[in-house]
Amino acid sequence: MPQSDRQDNRQVSLVSLSLIAVVIGIVTGMGAIGLRYLIAVIHNLFFLGRFSFIYDANVPTPPSPFGAWIILAPVIGGLIVVFLVRRYAPEARGHGVPEVMDAIYYRDGRIRPAVVLIKSLASALSIGSGAAVGREGPIIQIGSGIGSVLGQFFHLNRWQVITLVGAGAGAGIAATFNTPLGAVLFAVELMLPEFSARTLAPVVLATGTATYMGRLAFGMEPAFLVAAHQRPDILVPLSVDMLPLYIMAGILSGLAAALFVKVLYRTEDLFDDLKLNPYVKTAIGMTFLGVLMYVLVQTTGMYHTAGVGYATIQMILTGQLTMPGFLLLLFALKLVATSVSLGSGASGGVFSPSLFLGATLGGAFGAVLDALFPALGFSMITFALIGMAGIVGAGTGAALTSIIMIFEMTGDYSITVAAIIAVVVAVGVRRAIMYDNIYTMKLTRRGHRLPMDIRSHLFPIRLASEVMEPAIGTVDVAELKPARVVSRRRAGKRSFAVVTEGRHLVGVAQVDPEDVTAAWGPVIAPVGIVRESTFLRTVMTHMADRDQIAVVVVKDGKAPRPENVTGAITRVAIGAAVVSDFHS
Repeated sequence: MPQSDRQDNRQVSLVSLSLIAVVIGIVTGMGAIGLRYLIAVIHNLFFLGRFSFIYDANVPTPPSPFGAWIILAPVIGGLIVVFLVRRYAPEARGHGVPEVMDAIYYRDGRIRPAVVLIKSLASALSIGSGAAVGREGPIIQIGSGIGSVLGQFFHLNRWQVITLVGAGAGAGIAATFNTPLGAVLFAVELMLPEFSARTLAPVVLATGTATYMGRLAFGMEPAFLVAAHQRPDILVPLSVDMLPLYIMAGILSGLAAALFVKVLYRTEDLFDDLKLNPYVKTAIGMTFLGVLMYVLVQTTGMYHTAGVGYATIQMILTGQLTMPGFLLLLFALKLVATSVSLGSGASGGVFSPSLFLGATLGGAFGAVLDALFPALGFSMITFALIGMAGIVGAGTGAALTSIIMIFEMTGDYSITVAAIIAVVVAVGVRRAIMYDNIYTMKLTRRGHRLPMDIRSHLFPIRLASEVMEPAIGTVDVAELKPARVVSRRRAGKRSFAVVTEGRHLVGVAQVDPEDVTAAWGPVIAPVGIVRESTFLRTVMTHMADRDQIAVVVVKDGKAPRPENVTGAITRVAIGAAVVSDFHS
């Protein structure tokens, strides 16, 4: 960040940051409510020809009175989306989450305010007119945008802006799915580069507030109702004998997640390679979607692939769709429909399509087991839930998030062990096939690589006295002279002299261990002051906030005077501590 920008920013207290997070939760919750109602209005206009805010995505939409003209619904919606995105906010195209991650890691958490408005309109048009995308990606980007805008408005420093962006993302998930715990884990697993009390508190407050706002509007019920189902105990209690089947379900989910990622991005490449006007490309893709959903409603009575697909998921979880061949067909059609939607220019998320793919594939697997071994009482609902967790976890890379969110979205905690096993296996299978998940793949192709794992390092909790390089004496600035024999410089920790001017501490200088007046380089000034017992994380924060090259270390309980300085910590010394931690 340029020096001028760094000087303009400030760091507020954790209490103030938490209060801003509460505001983000309120605004994002209201945004989620507004997005749901906007989708309802657009959906009812395009499919039923009436203006109404009443729309339950879990209930199948009746056949449109427009007949075959419904094929044009996604075409019209898609063309408007392309106009909005190209004209006002290119970042609003696609599934949103990669753009938020890119802003966190490569743009200091900065998201343009226009993205919030355009993403809302574009996503509502895409989902409401029949594109096979989800509504979680848009509200994540909207919530993150709100957090970024507030952070920039209050001129907060980089880490606090990024924390508010993560808080907005979690708030969006929480308000959309009524999943406060899963939303916190989503922000921690996928968004925040740092996991600590100072980042967790704002995220928890934002997600909790947004959940409350969502429940005021839509009630306490989970996202899906699940019919009663019994997991079989074939040979022994606790279903130990079921472990191979859970592993098989995890393998299938991992393969399906990898297939989804590959098909999605290859479809995007296919549309990008077409030497056609963007509006023509969108019209081609959306016409395919319109024809597909019209054929489905004519043959099955439902628009299975259109929109978020929750009605189909709900029917699987209540045991109304049980034919494995048909479920596999829906899996294939939704995979293609989502890929074509995003490839041809729609705006929406991939979380809901992943739930759809998991429910259909897992349900088909369970239905096949039940058909092969009817006496054992296998439940397709059990494996549908496992499939949902598996594909979401493997596809997004958020393993803990997927497990907890499936519990919160269904209220079914009976498959805890099964889901954990399946998700771990699924993530491992997908990682064996490809390094990137469905979110990071987009950024990797852009040249912006992100870390896949969160690692807790030891160097931040080392004390300043352990990292510092010794101060071997004090010298007046007027007495310093260049070192005479450069070859005598020693490896390892360097030696520093405290440079004074009268009784004032001016800075530090690296000196010859045998001659405190012989400096190896210029005086480092100004410097900060820390205590010997200060944690290195605090030292690093101190230096970063003040743009300092070095700090001097003073004895605990002593005044910050030259005679009490015991060492110096430079950025070089910090780098050595970091490298040492990785080596260990």
